[in-house]
Amino acid sequence: MAGAAPHVMVLPFPAQGHVTPLMELSHRLVDHGFQVTFVCTEPIHKLLLDALQRDADGDSGGGEALDGIRLVSIPDGLADGDSRRDLGKVLAGVLGRVPGYVVELIRATEASGERKVRWLVADSTMACCYQAARDLGVRVASVCPASAACLVTSLRIPQLVQDGFFDHNGFPKRNGKIELAPGMPPLCPTQMAWNIDGAPEGRQAAFELVLGMAQVTGLAEIVMCNSFLEAETAAFELCPDIVPIGPLFADQELRKPVGQFWPEDASCLEWLDAQPEGSVVYVAFGSFTIFDPRQFRELAEGLELTGRPFLWVVRPDFTSGGLSKAWFDEFQKRVAGKGVIVSWCPQQQVRARCTAKNCSIMPCVLSPSPAMIHVYLDVHVGSGASGGGVLRVALRMELGDGGGKERRAHPVLALLLRPVRKPELHLRHLEDWFGRDAWRGWHRDQGRGEDQTRTAHRRQGNCGEGTGARGCSSQER
Repeated sequence: MAGAAPHVMVLPFPAQGHVTPLMELSHRLVDHGFQVTFVCTEPIHKLLLDALQRDADGDSGGGEALDGIRLVSIPDGLADGDSRRDLGKVLAGVLGRVPGYVVELIRATEASGERKVRWLVADSTMACCYQAARDLGVRVASVCPASAACLVTSLRIPQLVQDGFFDHNGFPKRNGKIELAPGMPPLCPTQMAWNIDGAPEGRQAAFELVLGMAQVTGLAEIVMCNSFLEAETAAFELCPDIVPIGPLFADQELRKPVGQFWPEDASCLEWLDAQPEGSVVYVAFGSFTIFDPRQFRELAEGLELTGRPFLWVVRPDFTSGGLSKAWFDEFQKRVAGKGVIVSWCPQQQVRARCTAKNCSIMPCVLSPSPAMIHVYLDVHVGSGASGGGVLRVALRMELGDGGGKERRAHPVLALLLRPVRKPELHLRHLEDWFGRDAWRGWHRDQGRGEDQTRTAHRRQGNCGEGTGARGCSSQER
C-alpha cells in the first residue's frame, strides 16, 4: 500500500447548498491525489445518481468526471412516512442517528479491505459526527459552506448564552442587535438559524445543531470556510485559525458534476443573452426555502410591477400547497415574453448575466450584479446580514407572514427595480416606505462602510474550544 492515495470521507449536510460546495472541494482533493468517498443520506444519494445519469445521457461528462470519487449512502434517520421537507425532522435525524451510521460506514469500509479512512472532511453542521470519527482514529477537518460570519457566529453562541443574550433553549433574553466585533454584521436575536417554523422539537433540534457547530475548533484539526479574506476581513481576524478556501466553484468547462439535484434548464441562457445588458432580474431561493401561497403571489405581483424582464426559479416544491393553478397560469400568460419561469437553472452561468438576484450570499458577493435578499434562515446566521449590512452588495427584503408586521414585497420590488424617471420622487417614495432615517442610514452605509455607532456590552470569550483561537467579543447595539 506504499504510495497509495490517502482515503478521505466527505460528509455534507443533506441540502443542495451544502452538497454542491463539498462536491467541488472533493474534485479538488482528487486533483491533489486523494481518494474520496462522498457520503450522503439516501434521499440525497438518489438525487445525485439521477443527476449523474442525466449528465451521461446528455454527453456532458457523466460518470467519467467522478474518477476518484465514490458515492455512498447512509440512512437519514427518518421514518418512511416522514416528510423530508420538514426541516425539524431532518435535523433531529441528523443529530440523533447519523453519527452512528457514519461509524458503521467507516468500520464497514475497513472490514471490506478498502483503504483505511484517514480523514473525515465534514460539513460544519455535521459536527455531531466529529467525536465519533475521532474515536475510530480518523482525523477530522471541518468545512463551512456558508460565510465566515456564519461560522464565527456559531462558534460564539455558547458565550452569548452565558452572557445572557439567549436562554439555554435559544430564546432571546434581550432586545436590540448584537455585534461580535467592528465590521461584523449585526445579529437580530429573533432571526437566528434555529427560529424555524413547525413543531417546538424541530426548533430545539436546530438550536442543538448550531450549538454543535461551536465545537468544531475543539474537535477538528483544520477548520475551513467557503469564503475569502478580502470579503470578510473582520470575521477572519476575529478567528484567525479559520482557513479561507473559497470561492468553491465548478471547473470553468463545467465538465465535472457538482451534484445538482434537479435538471438544469439551460434554455434560459439563450433568452438571457438576447436581453439588454443589465436589465434582467434573477430570482432564486435555493433548495430548501418554502413560501406559503400568499408570499408566492406577493413576490410574483412585485416582479410583474417592476416592468423589467425577469428569470425566476420555481422548484416543484417551492410552495407549501394551496396555490391556485388557475391564478398561476393566468400570471404566466400576463408575463409571457417578459418573464421566464424555470424549475432549476445553471446558476453559475446565469448569475454573471443579471442585475439582481436572490441566492446565497457568496454568489452575490462574487457576481458583478447588485442583489436584494430575503432571508429564510440566518444560518446562514450572519450570511443575510453580511450581504446587506457589511459587504454592501444587497438590500434585505422581508416577505410578510400575514400579521401585518412586515413590509409587503411587491411595492418594494416595484420601487427599487422600476426605471427611474424622476429620481427625487423615487427617493421620497423609498424614504416613506422604509422610514426616512432607516433608508438614509442604509444608503449612507453603502458609501461609508463600517462607520456605525456601537455601545454597551463587551466581554471577552473564546471563538471555540480549540487551542490557539483568538478571543472573541460580543457587543449589543
